[in-house]
Amino acid sequence: MPVIRTENLSKSYAPGLGKAKVDALSDLSMSVEEREIFGFLGPNGAGKTTTMKILMGLIYPTGGRAWIFDRPVGDIDAKRRLGFLPEHPYFYDQLTAEEILDYFGRLFGIDAATRTKRSRALLERVGIAHAAKQVLRSYSKGMLQRIGIAQALINDPELVILDEPMSGLDPVGRKEVRDLILSLKAERRTVFFSTHILADVEVVCDRVAILAKGKVATLSPLKDLLEIAGADVEIVATGVSADARARIAAIEGAKVSDLGDRVMVRVPEAGAARVLDECRAAGARVLALSPARRSLEDLFMKVAGATALP
Repeated sequence: MPVIRTENLSKSYAPGLGKAKVDALSDLSMSVEEREIFGFLGPNGAGKTTTMKILMGLIYPTGGRAWIFDRPVGDIDAKRRLGFLPEHPYFYDQLTAEEILDYFGRLFGIDAATRTKRSRALLERVGIAHAAKQVLRSYSKGMLQRIGIAQALINDPELVILDEPMSGLDPVGRKEVRDLILSLKAERRTVFFSTHILADVEVVCDRVAILAKGKVATLSPLKDLLEIAGADVEIVATGVSADARARIAAIEGAKVSDLGDRVMVRVPEAGAARVLDECRAAGARVLALSPARRSLEDLFMKVAGATALP
């Protein structure tokens, strides 16, 4: 049974009197399965946050329907089973980390002993146990993001919805959040999250949807998307003359980079033989030739890059 399901979900806004409506979402149909990590991607303005707000019942769709745990969005019993981190979380900054988690635990009706136990464990899990008694106004942006993730888990949810969970985190923090997301899957939970950091998606996601202008441009298992993106070949050579470099750069799809006295060429597999021919003709020495699978970033730019807002 899908944990999240949408059917022709649409959302339009009226920006002002006499102005044409803006379609933030248009006929969004998708499903998120149990115990998978689902990456929800797209450029700014693609409709990611709008979708999450609809799923959380914070705004209402103009058209279509959505379900969580096979219940209509907004169902109280379904909400008890999920945790949510908004893109820009707001907390009462006069409270400490312990107090804010206790507050959210009370909202879920969790008893005092369980609240205390879970709060301590979660603060340790997100790496801010040392600051448990500090007021949140003293926290950095990265620390606030960590407490946001902790509050999304206070009710021991089956489904975790995270809007930009890596925002404000340094590379160490990003690695820790990636590991946390993977551990949630190992605990048989479902994770649905958006991010602009595509390298993190490649590490953790089972399936990915890419939105463009409010519509799903592509939705598939991550491994299939990268296979669809195709494969390149990387060739490293030394002794490449300026004329030979120019001829290689003119080969369709070739990207040439200078690495000191070496040249690295990334080219579609069909063009690799021509690059090698040019290197031999110029008397250059080929040092390496290896397959280079395209990244999710390559596919993202191809599918949605042209739609990004300035």
